[in-house]
Amino acid sequence: MPRGRPAARRRSHTTRRTHRAEGDGDTSDYRDGRPPPAAAACRVPAVTSPGPAGGQRHRGDADAIIVLRAANNYSGPRFADQQLAEALAAMHPLLYVDPASSVVSRRRHPELRASYAEPKLRRIAPNLTRLSPSALPGMERPGMAAVTSALTARAIRHSARELGARRLALIDTSPLAPVMGRCGESLRVYWAQDDYAGLAELLGLSQRRMADGERRLLRRADVVIAANPRVADRLREGGRPVELIPFGCDAEAFARAGSAEPPADIALPRPIAGFMGHIGDRIDLRLLAAVAETGCSLLLIGPRHPLFDASALDGLLARGNVQWVGPKEFGALPGYLGSVDVGLVPYNHSAFNEGSFPLKALEYLGAGLRVVATDLPAVRWLDSPDIAIEDEPAPFAQAVRKALKAPGGQKARQRRRAFAHRHTWAARAQEFSRAVWAPLITQQPPAAGHGSRASSVAQQ
Repeated sequence: MPRGRPAARRRSHTTRRTHRAEGDGDTSDYRDGRPPPAAAACRVPAVTSPGPAGGQRHRGDADAIIVLRAANNYSGPRFADQQLAEALAAMHPLLYVDPASSVVSRRRHPELRASYAEPKLRRIAPNLTRLSPSALPGMERPGMAAVTSALTARAIRHSARELGARRLALIDTSPLAPVMGRCGESLRVYWAQDDYAGLAELLGLSQRRMADGERRLLRRADVVIAANPRVADRLREGGRPVELIPFGCDAEAFARAGSAEPPADIALPRPIAGFMGHIGDRIDLRLLAAVAETGCSLLLIGPRHPLFDASALDGLLARGNVQWVGPKEFGALPGYLGSVDVGLVPYNHSAFNEGSFPLKALEYLGAGLRVVATDLPAVRWLDSPDIAIEDEPAPFAQAVRKALKAPGGQKARQRRRAFAHRHTWAARAQEFSRAVWAPLITQQPPAAGHGSRASSVAQQ
């Protein structure tokens, strides 16, 4: 089998909206997309419909809905937005709002065209409705961002009326083009998925604009939720309460790694150290090079970030013990991890990495793997005995060799999977429900229409 670069690099859904980095957020940044769910009929049922378990909703919350103004398109790779939305929709009605798209952006990213060709508002699962708003070109440029916000907010207000919702908990994720305060929402929630100033640096955007936008969201928000402990601490400056709710994982999916068929395109002998994620500037390539220099097999799974100069990998991929298999569908990932013995999180200490949540660490544990990672705040927060932490190349490589040589066993693998099961998206959705749904249903709906906002929790 060929090694090194994939013979044919598949086009992948790798470009997030500009207010969100292509990375973990991680998470799940190695997926090259999935087919969108079949759209339901154009007529969208009101939010009073039963939930997935078939139980009727309480009369007191029949007109309430959570609106997630997401950072990522629902039809794209499975990032935190989609997974949280699906877990929350198991409990409460939810409107998933795709990032606004213009004719120009759809021309640049044809993989997203189908999302906007469908009815803009459609039901995609019990309790889960999707809105794909349109915008003008240059959506997040200075001056145009306000237009994008206005168009998106109008689409949300119209959708809420069609769904019969009068009480909205709006979760906003966009400092550059926020809609908070413009949707007639009863509860305003800012979800800080990453360190947005670090994100701006990573994407070459204005850090000042990003910081100003975040400050506006913080002033308006009733509830602030951060996914990273360092970001939570920063946002708490000045005494503001901040909920720390890190990203979760699909533990059930990755638990199948032990029984999955080995992929035919892996041409490396066991044991194998594996990295699953975007090949880009977030990685400290010195760490991967040090691992390869020990002679152990090194498997790279995931697409190259579009802004990354792949020539930086030439020396690494020239080694016979290194293989890059390119991007893979989400459903195939457990099979690849089933052929890996140690999972790697070789991230550098950029501001973005320090403020992100490396979801892949949980997914490795969910697959029953030992993990070697750099010393990031979120990794420390996990506090798992099965994650070895090292920052420099030689100690990192030594930790990998030690993990590869350590005796295995079903009991240890079950312990790691059990750890991941304590950090599922269902568990995170319960935390979001307490922070968002509980205060929403204590509010009185607006007296008329959606133009007035009920008094916020922060003001009660």
